[in-house]
Amino acid sequence: MEKESLWKADLGDRTYQNPILFADYSDPDVIRVGETYYMTASSFNYVPGLPILTSKDLVNWKLVNYALSRIPDKKYDVPQHAKGVWAPAIRYHDGRFFIYYGMPDEGIFMVRAKDPLGKWDEPVTVLEGKGLIDPCPFWDDDGRAYLIHGYAKSRIGFKSYLGMFPMSADGRSAIGEDHFLYNGVETQPTIEGPKVYKRNGYYYILAPAGGVKTGWQTALRAKNIYGPYEEKIVMKQGNTVVNGPHQGGLTDTERGEEWFLHFQDRGLYGRIVHMQPVVWENDWPVIGVNAQDGCGEPCLVHKKPDTGVNEAPASLEASDPFEAPTLNLMWQWLGNPQESFYSLTERTGFLRLYALNPSGKAKPILWECANVLTQKLVCPYFQATACVHIDGLEEGAQAGMVMMGGHYAYLAVRIVDGKKTLVYAQSHDGEDGMEEETVAASVLAKDTEKIELLLAMKEGAQGPSFQMFYALEGEAKVNVPTDFMPSDHTWVGAKIGLFANRYADGIEKDKADGQNNSGYADFAYLQVVTDSRPL
Repeated sequence: MEKESLWKADLGDRTYQNPILFADYSDPDVIRVGETYYMTASSFNYVPGLPILTSKDLVNWKLVNYALSRIPDKKYDVPQHAKGVWAPAIRYHDGRFFIYYGMPDEGIFMVRAKDPLGKWDEPVTVLEGKGLIDPCPFWDDDGRAYLIHGYAKSRIGFKSYLGMFPMSADGRSAIGEDHFLYNGVETQPTIEGPKVYKRNGYYYILAPAGGVKTGWQTALRAKNIYGPYEEKIVMKQGNTVVNGPHQGGLTDTERGEEWFLHFQDRGLYGRIVHMQPVVWENDWPVIGVNAQDGCGEPCLVHKKPDTGVNEAPASLEASDPFEAPTLNLMWQWLGNPQESFYSLTERTGFLRLYALNPSGKAKPILWECANVLTQKLVCPYFQATACVHIDGLEEGAQAGMVMMGGHYAYLAVRIVDGKKTLVYAQSHDGEDGMEEETVAASVLAKDTEKIELLLAMKEGAQGPSFQMFYALEGEAKVNVPTDFMPSDHTWVGAKIGLFANRYADGIEKDKADGQNNSGYADFAYLQVVTDSRPL
C-alpha cells in the first residue's frame, strides 16, 4: 500500500511550519538525552497509553513505543471517558527514563525504563488522592527529590494552585505532606501543567494559565524551590491565530539553543503540537517571536533548530495494510484490550475483529465498548477508506467504521434477521447518557462479501465538512446523507475507528468460548490520503 505524507512540518528548506504534529498529542512534554529527543503526551482512557515519540531535529517525529500497555485497574476494561492518564512529564535521571502522570480519580503514578523503546516497568503509586494532576518531578543538586503538580477542580473542588511534596530519592513515593506552593487565583487563574527547571541559581516553573482555549504561558522563578515565586507572562496569542497557547515542555540542543513545545486546542482535531524558539532576557525566558516586554507570541514558520542533524521531512502514519503480525503503533483501543478482541494471524494480511460485547450492557453502544480500535487524525483534510469482509458476521453482529468523538457517527454492516444490512447510525445525548440511533438502513445483496466504507473531511467555504460513502465491489461510491460534524470530547479530539461488535445482546448467549462471540469481520486495509484527490 502506498504511504502518503499527510502533514509535513519540515518545509525542506531548513525551516518548519507549525504545528509540528497535526495530531492530538495533548499536554506534550519533551526531553533530550544525547542527540535524541523523546516526547510523551496524555492518553486518557485510550490504550496503550503514554505514547513515546522520538526525533533528532525536533521537527520530524516518529511514534516508536508506549510506556503503558494497559491501565492496571479493572474498571478501565470499560471505557472511562475523560478519566485515565492525564498530562505526563518525562525525565531522565540516574540512567533511567521516568514518566510521571496523574489520574484525577486515583492519584499520581510513575513508570520507568532503562530503554525507552523497550518494555517499561509496571506503574507505581507515588501518592494516592483525588484531584492530583499534572505532576512534574525534580531532582535537585543535593540529591533531594520533589514533585510539583496541579489540582483538578472537577475532583477536588478548587483550581489555580500549584502543589508540591518531597519524594524519595528513587522517585517512587511521597515522603512528606502535599502543600500549596503557589496561589494563582488573582493573577494566574487556572494555572496548571507545571514543568520544573533550574538555571543560573533560579528554580523555574513554566505553566499555562488562563484556560486551554484563551490562555497564556507563565514563568515563575525563585531562589528557593519552596518560594516565594515571582511571576511573568512569557508567551500569549498576541496577533496570531494560535489560541491558548497551552501546556508543554522546554528542551535544548547540544549547540545551546532552547525550544518550547506546547499544544493548541483545535476542537475536533484535538490538541495539536507547536514549537517555539526560546531566548533569555534578565533571567526570564521569552517564548516565541515578536516579543514585547519579554512576552513573545507563537510563530507559524521559523528556522529549524540547530541540532546538528537534518532529518528527511516525515509525517505520522495513518494507513495500515495489516500485513504485520502485531498492531501498528498508530492504533489505540477505547479501553483496556483483551486478546480475544482481534487477530492479525488468523487470516494473513487482514485484521480480524471479533464481534463481542465487552460492555456488559444488554443494549451495547460503541461508546461503552473497549473493543473499538481508534487512531488520531493526523491532518486537517483527508479521506479514510476501510475495506471490510463481512461473511464471518453472524446474527446480532455488526462491523464498520466510525468517526469517534464527543458524538460519533458510523457506517456498518449488520446481520438483521439473517440479512446483511448497511446501517448509518449516530450517537446523541439521552436521559441516561450517550445513546445511539439508526438513522438509515438498507439491505445488501445476499452474496455481498465485502464493502468499502469511507469517511472524508473536506475543506469548504465555511470550514471543514464531513462526508460518508460506501462502495460495493465493482460499483461507484455512494454518498450517505448526513448532517453530522465530528467533535472533541472533553480533552480528546475526534478519531477514526474500526470495530466489530454485538449491536444487540441476548442472541446466542453463553457460547463455549464464554465471549458471546457473534462471528467476526476481516479488515483488508485502512487507507488515509489527503484531500487533494477526488472522491
